Amino acid sequence: MIDELFMNDVYTVIANNDHFLVIYKKPGISFHSENGECGLFEAVKQSQGLLELYPVHRLDKVTSGLLVMAKTAEVNQELVNQFKERQIEKYYLAISAKKPKKKQGLIKGDMEPARRGAWKLMASTENPAITQFFSSSIAEGKRLFIIKPRTGKTHQIRVALKSIGAPILGDALYADASTCIDVDRVYLHAYSLGFSLFGQHYRFTELPCEGADFISPGFISALQAYKAPWLLPWPKL
Repeated sequence: MIDELFMNDVYTVIANNDHFLVIYKKPGISFHSENGECGLFEAVKQSQGLLELYPVHRLDKVTSGLLVMAKTAEVNQELVNQFKERQIEKYYLAISAKKPKKKQGLIKGDMEPARRGAWKLMASTENPAITQFFSSSIAEGKRLFIIKPRTGKTHQIRVALKSIGAPILGDALYADASTCIDVDRVYLHAYSLGFSLFGQHYRFTELPCEGADFISPGFISALQAYKAPWLLPWPKL
């Protein structure tokens, strides 16, 4: 069984009802079990004493933030369908130490595998990853991004920001190694989720708790413009 101390190192519960769990995932935690170590999903299932639990969506190991898990097959199918139909509202926060080619806008293109498990953005748009963003300065050499992924491709946000010259701070897979020295985490966080279920609308928003740059005065000040990302003037696609 998962003990309480281990559970607190892996996740915290944000919401818990008959239909689903919403949790805050800590950075550096794998979603699935690997190398004999219990992954996030199994840790949640065991520690909550659930015989039935479904992984509606996932986050990269390096990413912190909000995840929803369904407690019944019916709820799982409904939420999975909403993700596929792009009906779930998702917003992320990221920090980069590089100046982007543009301060806000749309990033769109097909994604293909690259080296070392990475992906790359292509100029073609047959089945594109679609990402919208706004950004603002935190401090000299640091920029905050609020991101709305319209699709859910592997490494989508990490690839999108790299494509505009602003790889995520601490992301050794996509940023120059020299920019990752002494950086305490990958600065990507699943900030807000919104969805409807059985006639009721839910919205959850959680600030990142880990990382010096995610709790800096500059970050807190810049974040004020993005406290309600669903109210930002996102252009319709």
